Amino acid sequence: MANVGNKATAIHRRRRRTLLITPAVAVLATTLVAGCSIAPGMSMRGAHLTSSTALPTLAPEQAAAAKVPIEPITAQLIVDENRRAPTRPALPSPPRVSHETYRIGPRDILTITVWDHPELTIPAGEFRSPEAAGNVVGEDGTIFFPYVGVLRVAGRTVNEVRRMLSLALSQYIENVQLDVRLIAYRSQRVYVVGEVQQPGTQTVTDVPLTVAEAINQAGGLTPEADMNNVTLTRDDRIYQVDLVALYEEGDGTQNAVLRAGDVLNVPDRTLNKVFVLGEVRKPSSQFIHKGQLSLAEALSDAGGADLVTSNPARIFVVRGGQARPQVFSLNAASPDALLLADRFQLKPRDVVYVETAGVSRWNRVISQLLPTSTVLSRATALAR
Repeated sequence: MANVGNKATAIHRRRRRTLLITPAVAVLATTLVAGCSIAPGMSMRGAHLTSSTALPTLAPEQAAAAKVPIEPITAQLIVDENRRAPTRPALPSPPRVSHETYRIGPRDILTITVWDHPELTIPAGEFRSPEAAGNVVGEDGTIFFPYVGVLRVAGRTVNEVRRMLSLALSQYIENVQLDVRLIAYRSQRVYVVGEVQQPGTQTVTDVPLTVAEAINQAGGLTPEADMNNVTLTRDDRIYQVDLVALYEEGDGTQNAVLRAGDVLNVPDRTLNKVFVLGEVRKPSSQFIHKGQLSLAEALSDAGGADLVTSNPARIFVVRGGQARPQVFSLNAASPDALLLADRFQLKPRDVVYVETAGVSRWNRVISQLLPTSTVLSRATALAR
């Protein structure tokens, strides 16, 4: 009787295990059927003509959400992109500064020579500093000169000061002959900051100081400089200076003459990046060198699309922006896609994504589920 009872208990336990395992097996089978829908990793399978992501605009008057269109990369699209006018403000070209137009300011040093009257001329010498050999313009913009007294010279040119002194001294000296020169320029400065070798202040003289000369005097650019987005701040306004256009295209409008108080800032290239993700050999971020980086170059620098796991027919470029976000798609399986990829220029902060092939996604599902399948198979064997 004891043996009969033991057999009945064993049969009951086996049936219970079977009942517990059967639902798990059913779940596994259902998961395998729908494997691609839960495959790990990013996917853009739902992307057709428009994305499903609604991005709210930042402007209050455009508070309604709008879907981002997905535009195929075609020859016409590349032509339209090249025709679009740049969004940066035009940099005005200030008039060239010459010796005649330099305006004397506080702390400048003048030397005044009156011919045949050495008593009126401060003696100069090899060992005398400019301060000791000249007339320093005071903070109030004036100098003192014998027989003339206090004379306001700030804001005047050298020629204007010469005429004023000649007129004043003509009352005491017949046929007065004098010369006025600036021997130290100390009142006007510009500031060169950012990614240059020697950032700091530079003095404005009677020789025009241009953007190129200021950068050269600062020791040149560092390897981290962003040549496309140099900014010039003047009178509470900010302008952009394109050094690539200046150096490589000869665009003289970018070589503005600097004025006193200007701030020339050379930013680093931290924000001048694109990101290549998805099924490429080396997912990475890349710098845009001198404002030029094509889609083909970005994919090549990332090692190219993975020949085993990628779907070259679905390559996307996601371009953010507060006003007009965009998504572009390229079918690299087409023969002319290489030409289009070489002509399509990327912009800072673009994201390039290469889609995963369907078979690869299925294999990833299987690899994720194999441990669970093995456990269930062992459990079934034990239940028998």
